[in-house]
Amino acid sequence: MTDLRARQPDLLSLAPPLRDGIGRRFEYLRLSLTEVCNFSCTYCLPDGYRRPCNRPVELSPDEIGRAVTAFAALGLWKVRLTGGEPTLRRDFDAVAQTVAAVPGIRRVAMTTNGYRLAERAQAWRDCGISAINISVDSLDPARFAAITGHDRLADILRGVDAAQAAGFESIKLNAVLMRGINDDELEAMVDFVASRDLSLRFIEVMRTNDNVAFFAARHVAGQTVIDRLEVSGWTRLPRQPGAGPAIELGHPSAKGRIGIIAPYSQDFCASCNRLRLSSDGRLHLCLFGDGGIDLRPQLTGDDPAALLARIRGLVATKAPAHRLHAGDSGATPHLASIGG
Repeated sequence: MTDLRARQPDLLSLAPPLRDGIGRRFEYLRLSLTEVCNFSCTYCLPDGYRRPCNRPVELSPDEIGRAVTAFAALGLWKVRLTGGEPTLRRDFDAVAQTVAAVPGIRRVAMTTNGYRLAERAQAWRDCGISAINISVDSLDPARFAAITGHDRLADILRGVDAAQAAGFESIKLNAVLMRGINDDELEAMVDFVASRDLSLRFIEVMRTNDNVAFFAARHVAGQTVIDRLEVSGWTRLPRQPGAGPAIELGHPSAKGRIGIIAPYSQDFCASCNRLRLSSDGRLHLCLFGDGGIDLRPQLTGDDPAALLARIRGLVATKAPAHRLHAGDSGATPHLASIGG
């Protein structure tokens, strides 16, 4: 079987950058390793993960290697391992090492709920992961337990310390801001990262097919958070190469940084630079698109050129923007299904 990785130098020199029909360039792949999650967060899986009776088999490490190699050949250089909870895969370390070894991949990141972070931070750093995002939706233990279904805040915060000790280049805390649940913690969370070399990401609640009522009751507009921060002296920072969609702010007296991920803001999609591959091998051009396109036949086949052509042809059809403002969240049942 032809190994796409063996041909990577030639492919990298020949393939033009990957762009869509309106000229956006893609550098960033969000790779879901599993849709399974062991937390039951109110905004994502309030009833916990329910395994479908016909759940597809997850991509193997070899298939993942082929996929990442193809995307790298098309100019993507950053990969985020996500889920569900990606570390629930027993072969997570092997997958991380496979991705980090692909020529052209310069940064491997991961997103985790942090339940194993305190014990595994150094091992994951040694696997080649250099950036980590950790979900911390509250700094109050009881509230954290109410949101996630697990009384593990102290463990997660120990994991943050372990990640810092392990030398991750970037450590970010993700907090979904919800009206009447944790929006009164904004100042406390800002103070927490202001004294530490961390980034904090406030994420707007996003409407999906199974949370319409929750979204209506709990959504907090990201711009209101930006306004409050700017009044307190925080200012917008330049967007870094390969960065995700966050609007990032800094303060002259703060070590940490604050980011706002606001998909309902104006022109949110204009700078989109990321694609998503689900755990069963489906390419999602948008988190809120009409569904994924199956790449698995090309990932198991023996025609690297066909895989590259398929990806390039599909990306050319990417829509200019999502349709959230029209109340249309596409085919996404919940955020864990394709990696958020």
